Amino acid sequence: MARRFEYFVMFAEMRTGSNFLETNLNAFGDLLCHGEAFNPHFIGYPNKTQLLGLTQAQRDADPLQLLRSIRGSGPAMGGFRFFHDHDPRILPVVLGDAACAKIILTRNPLESFISWKIAQATGQWKLTDARRRKNTQITFEKEAFTQHLAAVQAFQRHLQGALQASGQTAFYLDYEDLQSLDVINGLGRWLGSQTQLPSLDTSLKKQNPEPLAQKVQNFAQMQADLATLDPFDLGRTPNFEPRRGAQVPAYIAAPQSPLLYLPIKGAADAQVGAWLAALDGQGPQALQGQFNQKSLRAWMQANKGFRSFSVVQHPAVRAHHAFCRHILATGPGSFGEIRKVLRNSYKLPIPAKSPGPEYDRASHKAAFIAFLGFLKSNLQGQTALRIDASWCSQQAVLQGYAQVAVPDVVLRWDQLAEGLHQLAQSIGRSTAPTLPAPHADAPFTLSEIYDEEIEALCAQVYSRDYTAFGFGPWIPTKKPTPHPG
Repeated sequence: MARRFEYFVMFAEMRTGSNFLETNLNAFGDLLCHGEAFNPHFIGYPNKTQLLGLTQAQRDADPLQLLRSIRGSGPAMGGFRFFHDHDPRILPVVLGDAACAKIILTRNPLESFISWKIAQATGQWKLTDARRRKNTQITFEKEAFTQHLAAVQAFQRHLQGALQASGQTAFYLDYEDLQSLDVINGLGRWLGSQTQLPSLDTSLKKQNPEPLAQKVQNFAQMQADLATLDPFDLGRTPNFEPRRGAQVPAYIAAPQSPLLYLPIKGAADAQVGAWLAALDGQGPQALQGQFNQKSLRAWMQANKGFRSFSVVQHPAVRAHHAFCRHILATGPGSFGEIRKVLRNSYKLPIPAKSPGPEYDRASHKAAFIAFLGFLKSNLQGQTALRIDASWCSQQAVLQGYAQVAVPDVVLRWDQLAEGLHQLAQSIGRSTAPTLPAPHADAPFTLSEIYDEEIEALCAQVYSRDYTAFGFGPWIPTKKPTPHPG
């Protein structure tokens, strides 16, 4: 009968019971685990000089050669243990290979951390004779544990995401499961073993069976420190926005100057584009754009020492501009279909055509507040309408850009003139053009309707941006002013 898998990997961490599980997997006879085959400090096992005929130097030069050897190591199906700090070149290969069986072994991270610290202190990493057990107490260090926890959780999230994206699943085991013969035999059957174990191999003994209170000197302090951690991330802001791509065609370069603008759609786009062109004494038509990744790399290589930048603005300003430009207006640039849906399905109180004399300030405020209500649902993934780049979170745009180019500078809209002047100086320009004045939103500006209610709604809708960029309440009188050249 053909095997379901051709080889296996056991994803684990130090002090999770991986040695014990390996010993019992090898007891099946038709399974063979080759230890920590890709540990950067040794090959397979400490003090070994080679594995399957390959030296550590040969493995480091070509890790796939060892992987191929494990995969075809003989009549027994081969495998290995892999921890989060092992050779990263192997990880995407095995995660993407459906012929590789994935075993994921976990343990309470606090218990594994303390066990690891005890093993470090005693030098005893395995125990086969309880009479030789070395015992000690350790001092809990919050910072070290926090770093350990973050690394383990990040690795587990990566494994889960990769398996979900590739449509695979893994055989999950917890530390306590290792003492169940039924579970271990179930794992053997899942891997395709033709045998079953009559009993577990008990040659390895549990090294630290005492409760945590007996293993930690500052147990009370540890309890207090753990109380300040938030393992469930209770303060996390849920994020249902789709990940945005790098959007390379949106990048804008000056006609000659080594400046690259990573625009976030909003009220500053036209201003910055005009300023970039004027910096080289030309019009906006001379700007370089519509890059692809190849042409962008060519531009970067041809402009050594270039500076890249982006501009963020207060969410209230940006949302109001998007509302006036794309939803309220009916001319070029308006989103006609979305406008229709918002009027009909979301009862947005805007006129069927462009606003007339009857559309007063109170009407504009009510319509904008209703639009913010739509944005709240839209950004939470609760509407059928797209999350447009004009009103998506600015943090999401920058995260997308970072896949290709991380901006050197992120300027604030209310300090844009000063920031651009300093940017020009950074590339050797002693003078810079005056920043064009922004086009005022119509028929009413934000300052004409802004109040605490609008601010509170904006803070709810764009909580990610408020947190990421430190935004506070918008100050209506704080507007970008031209900077003298």
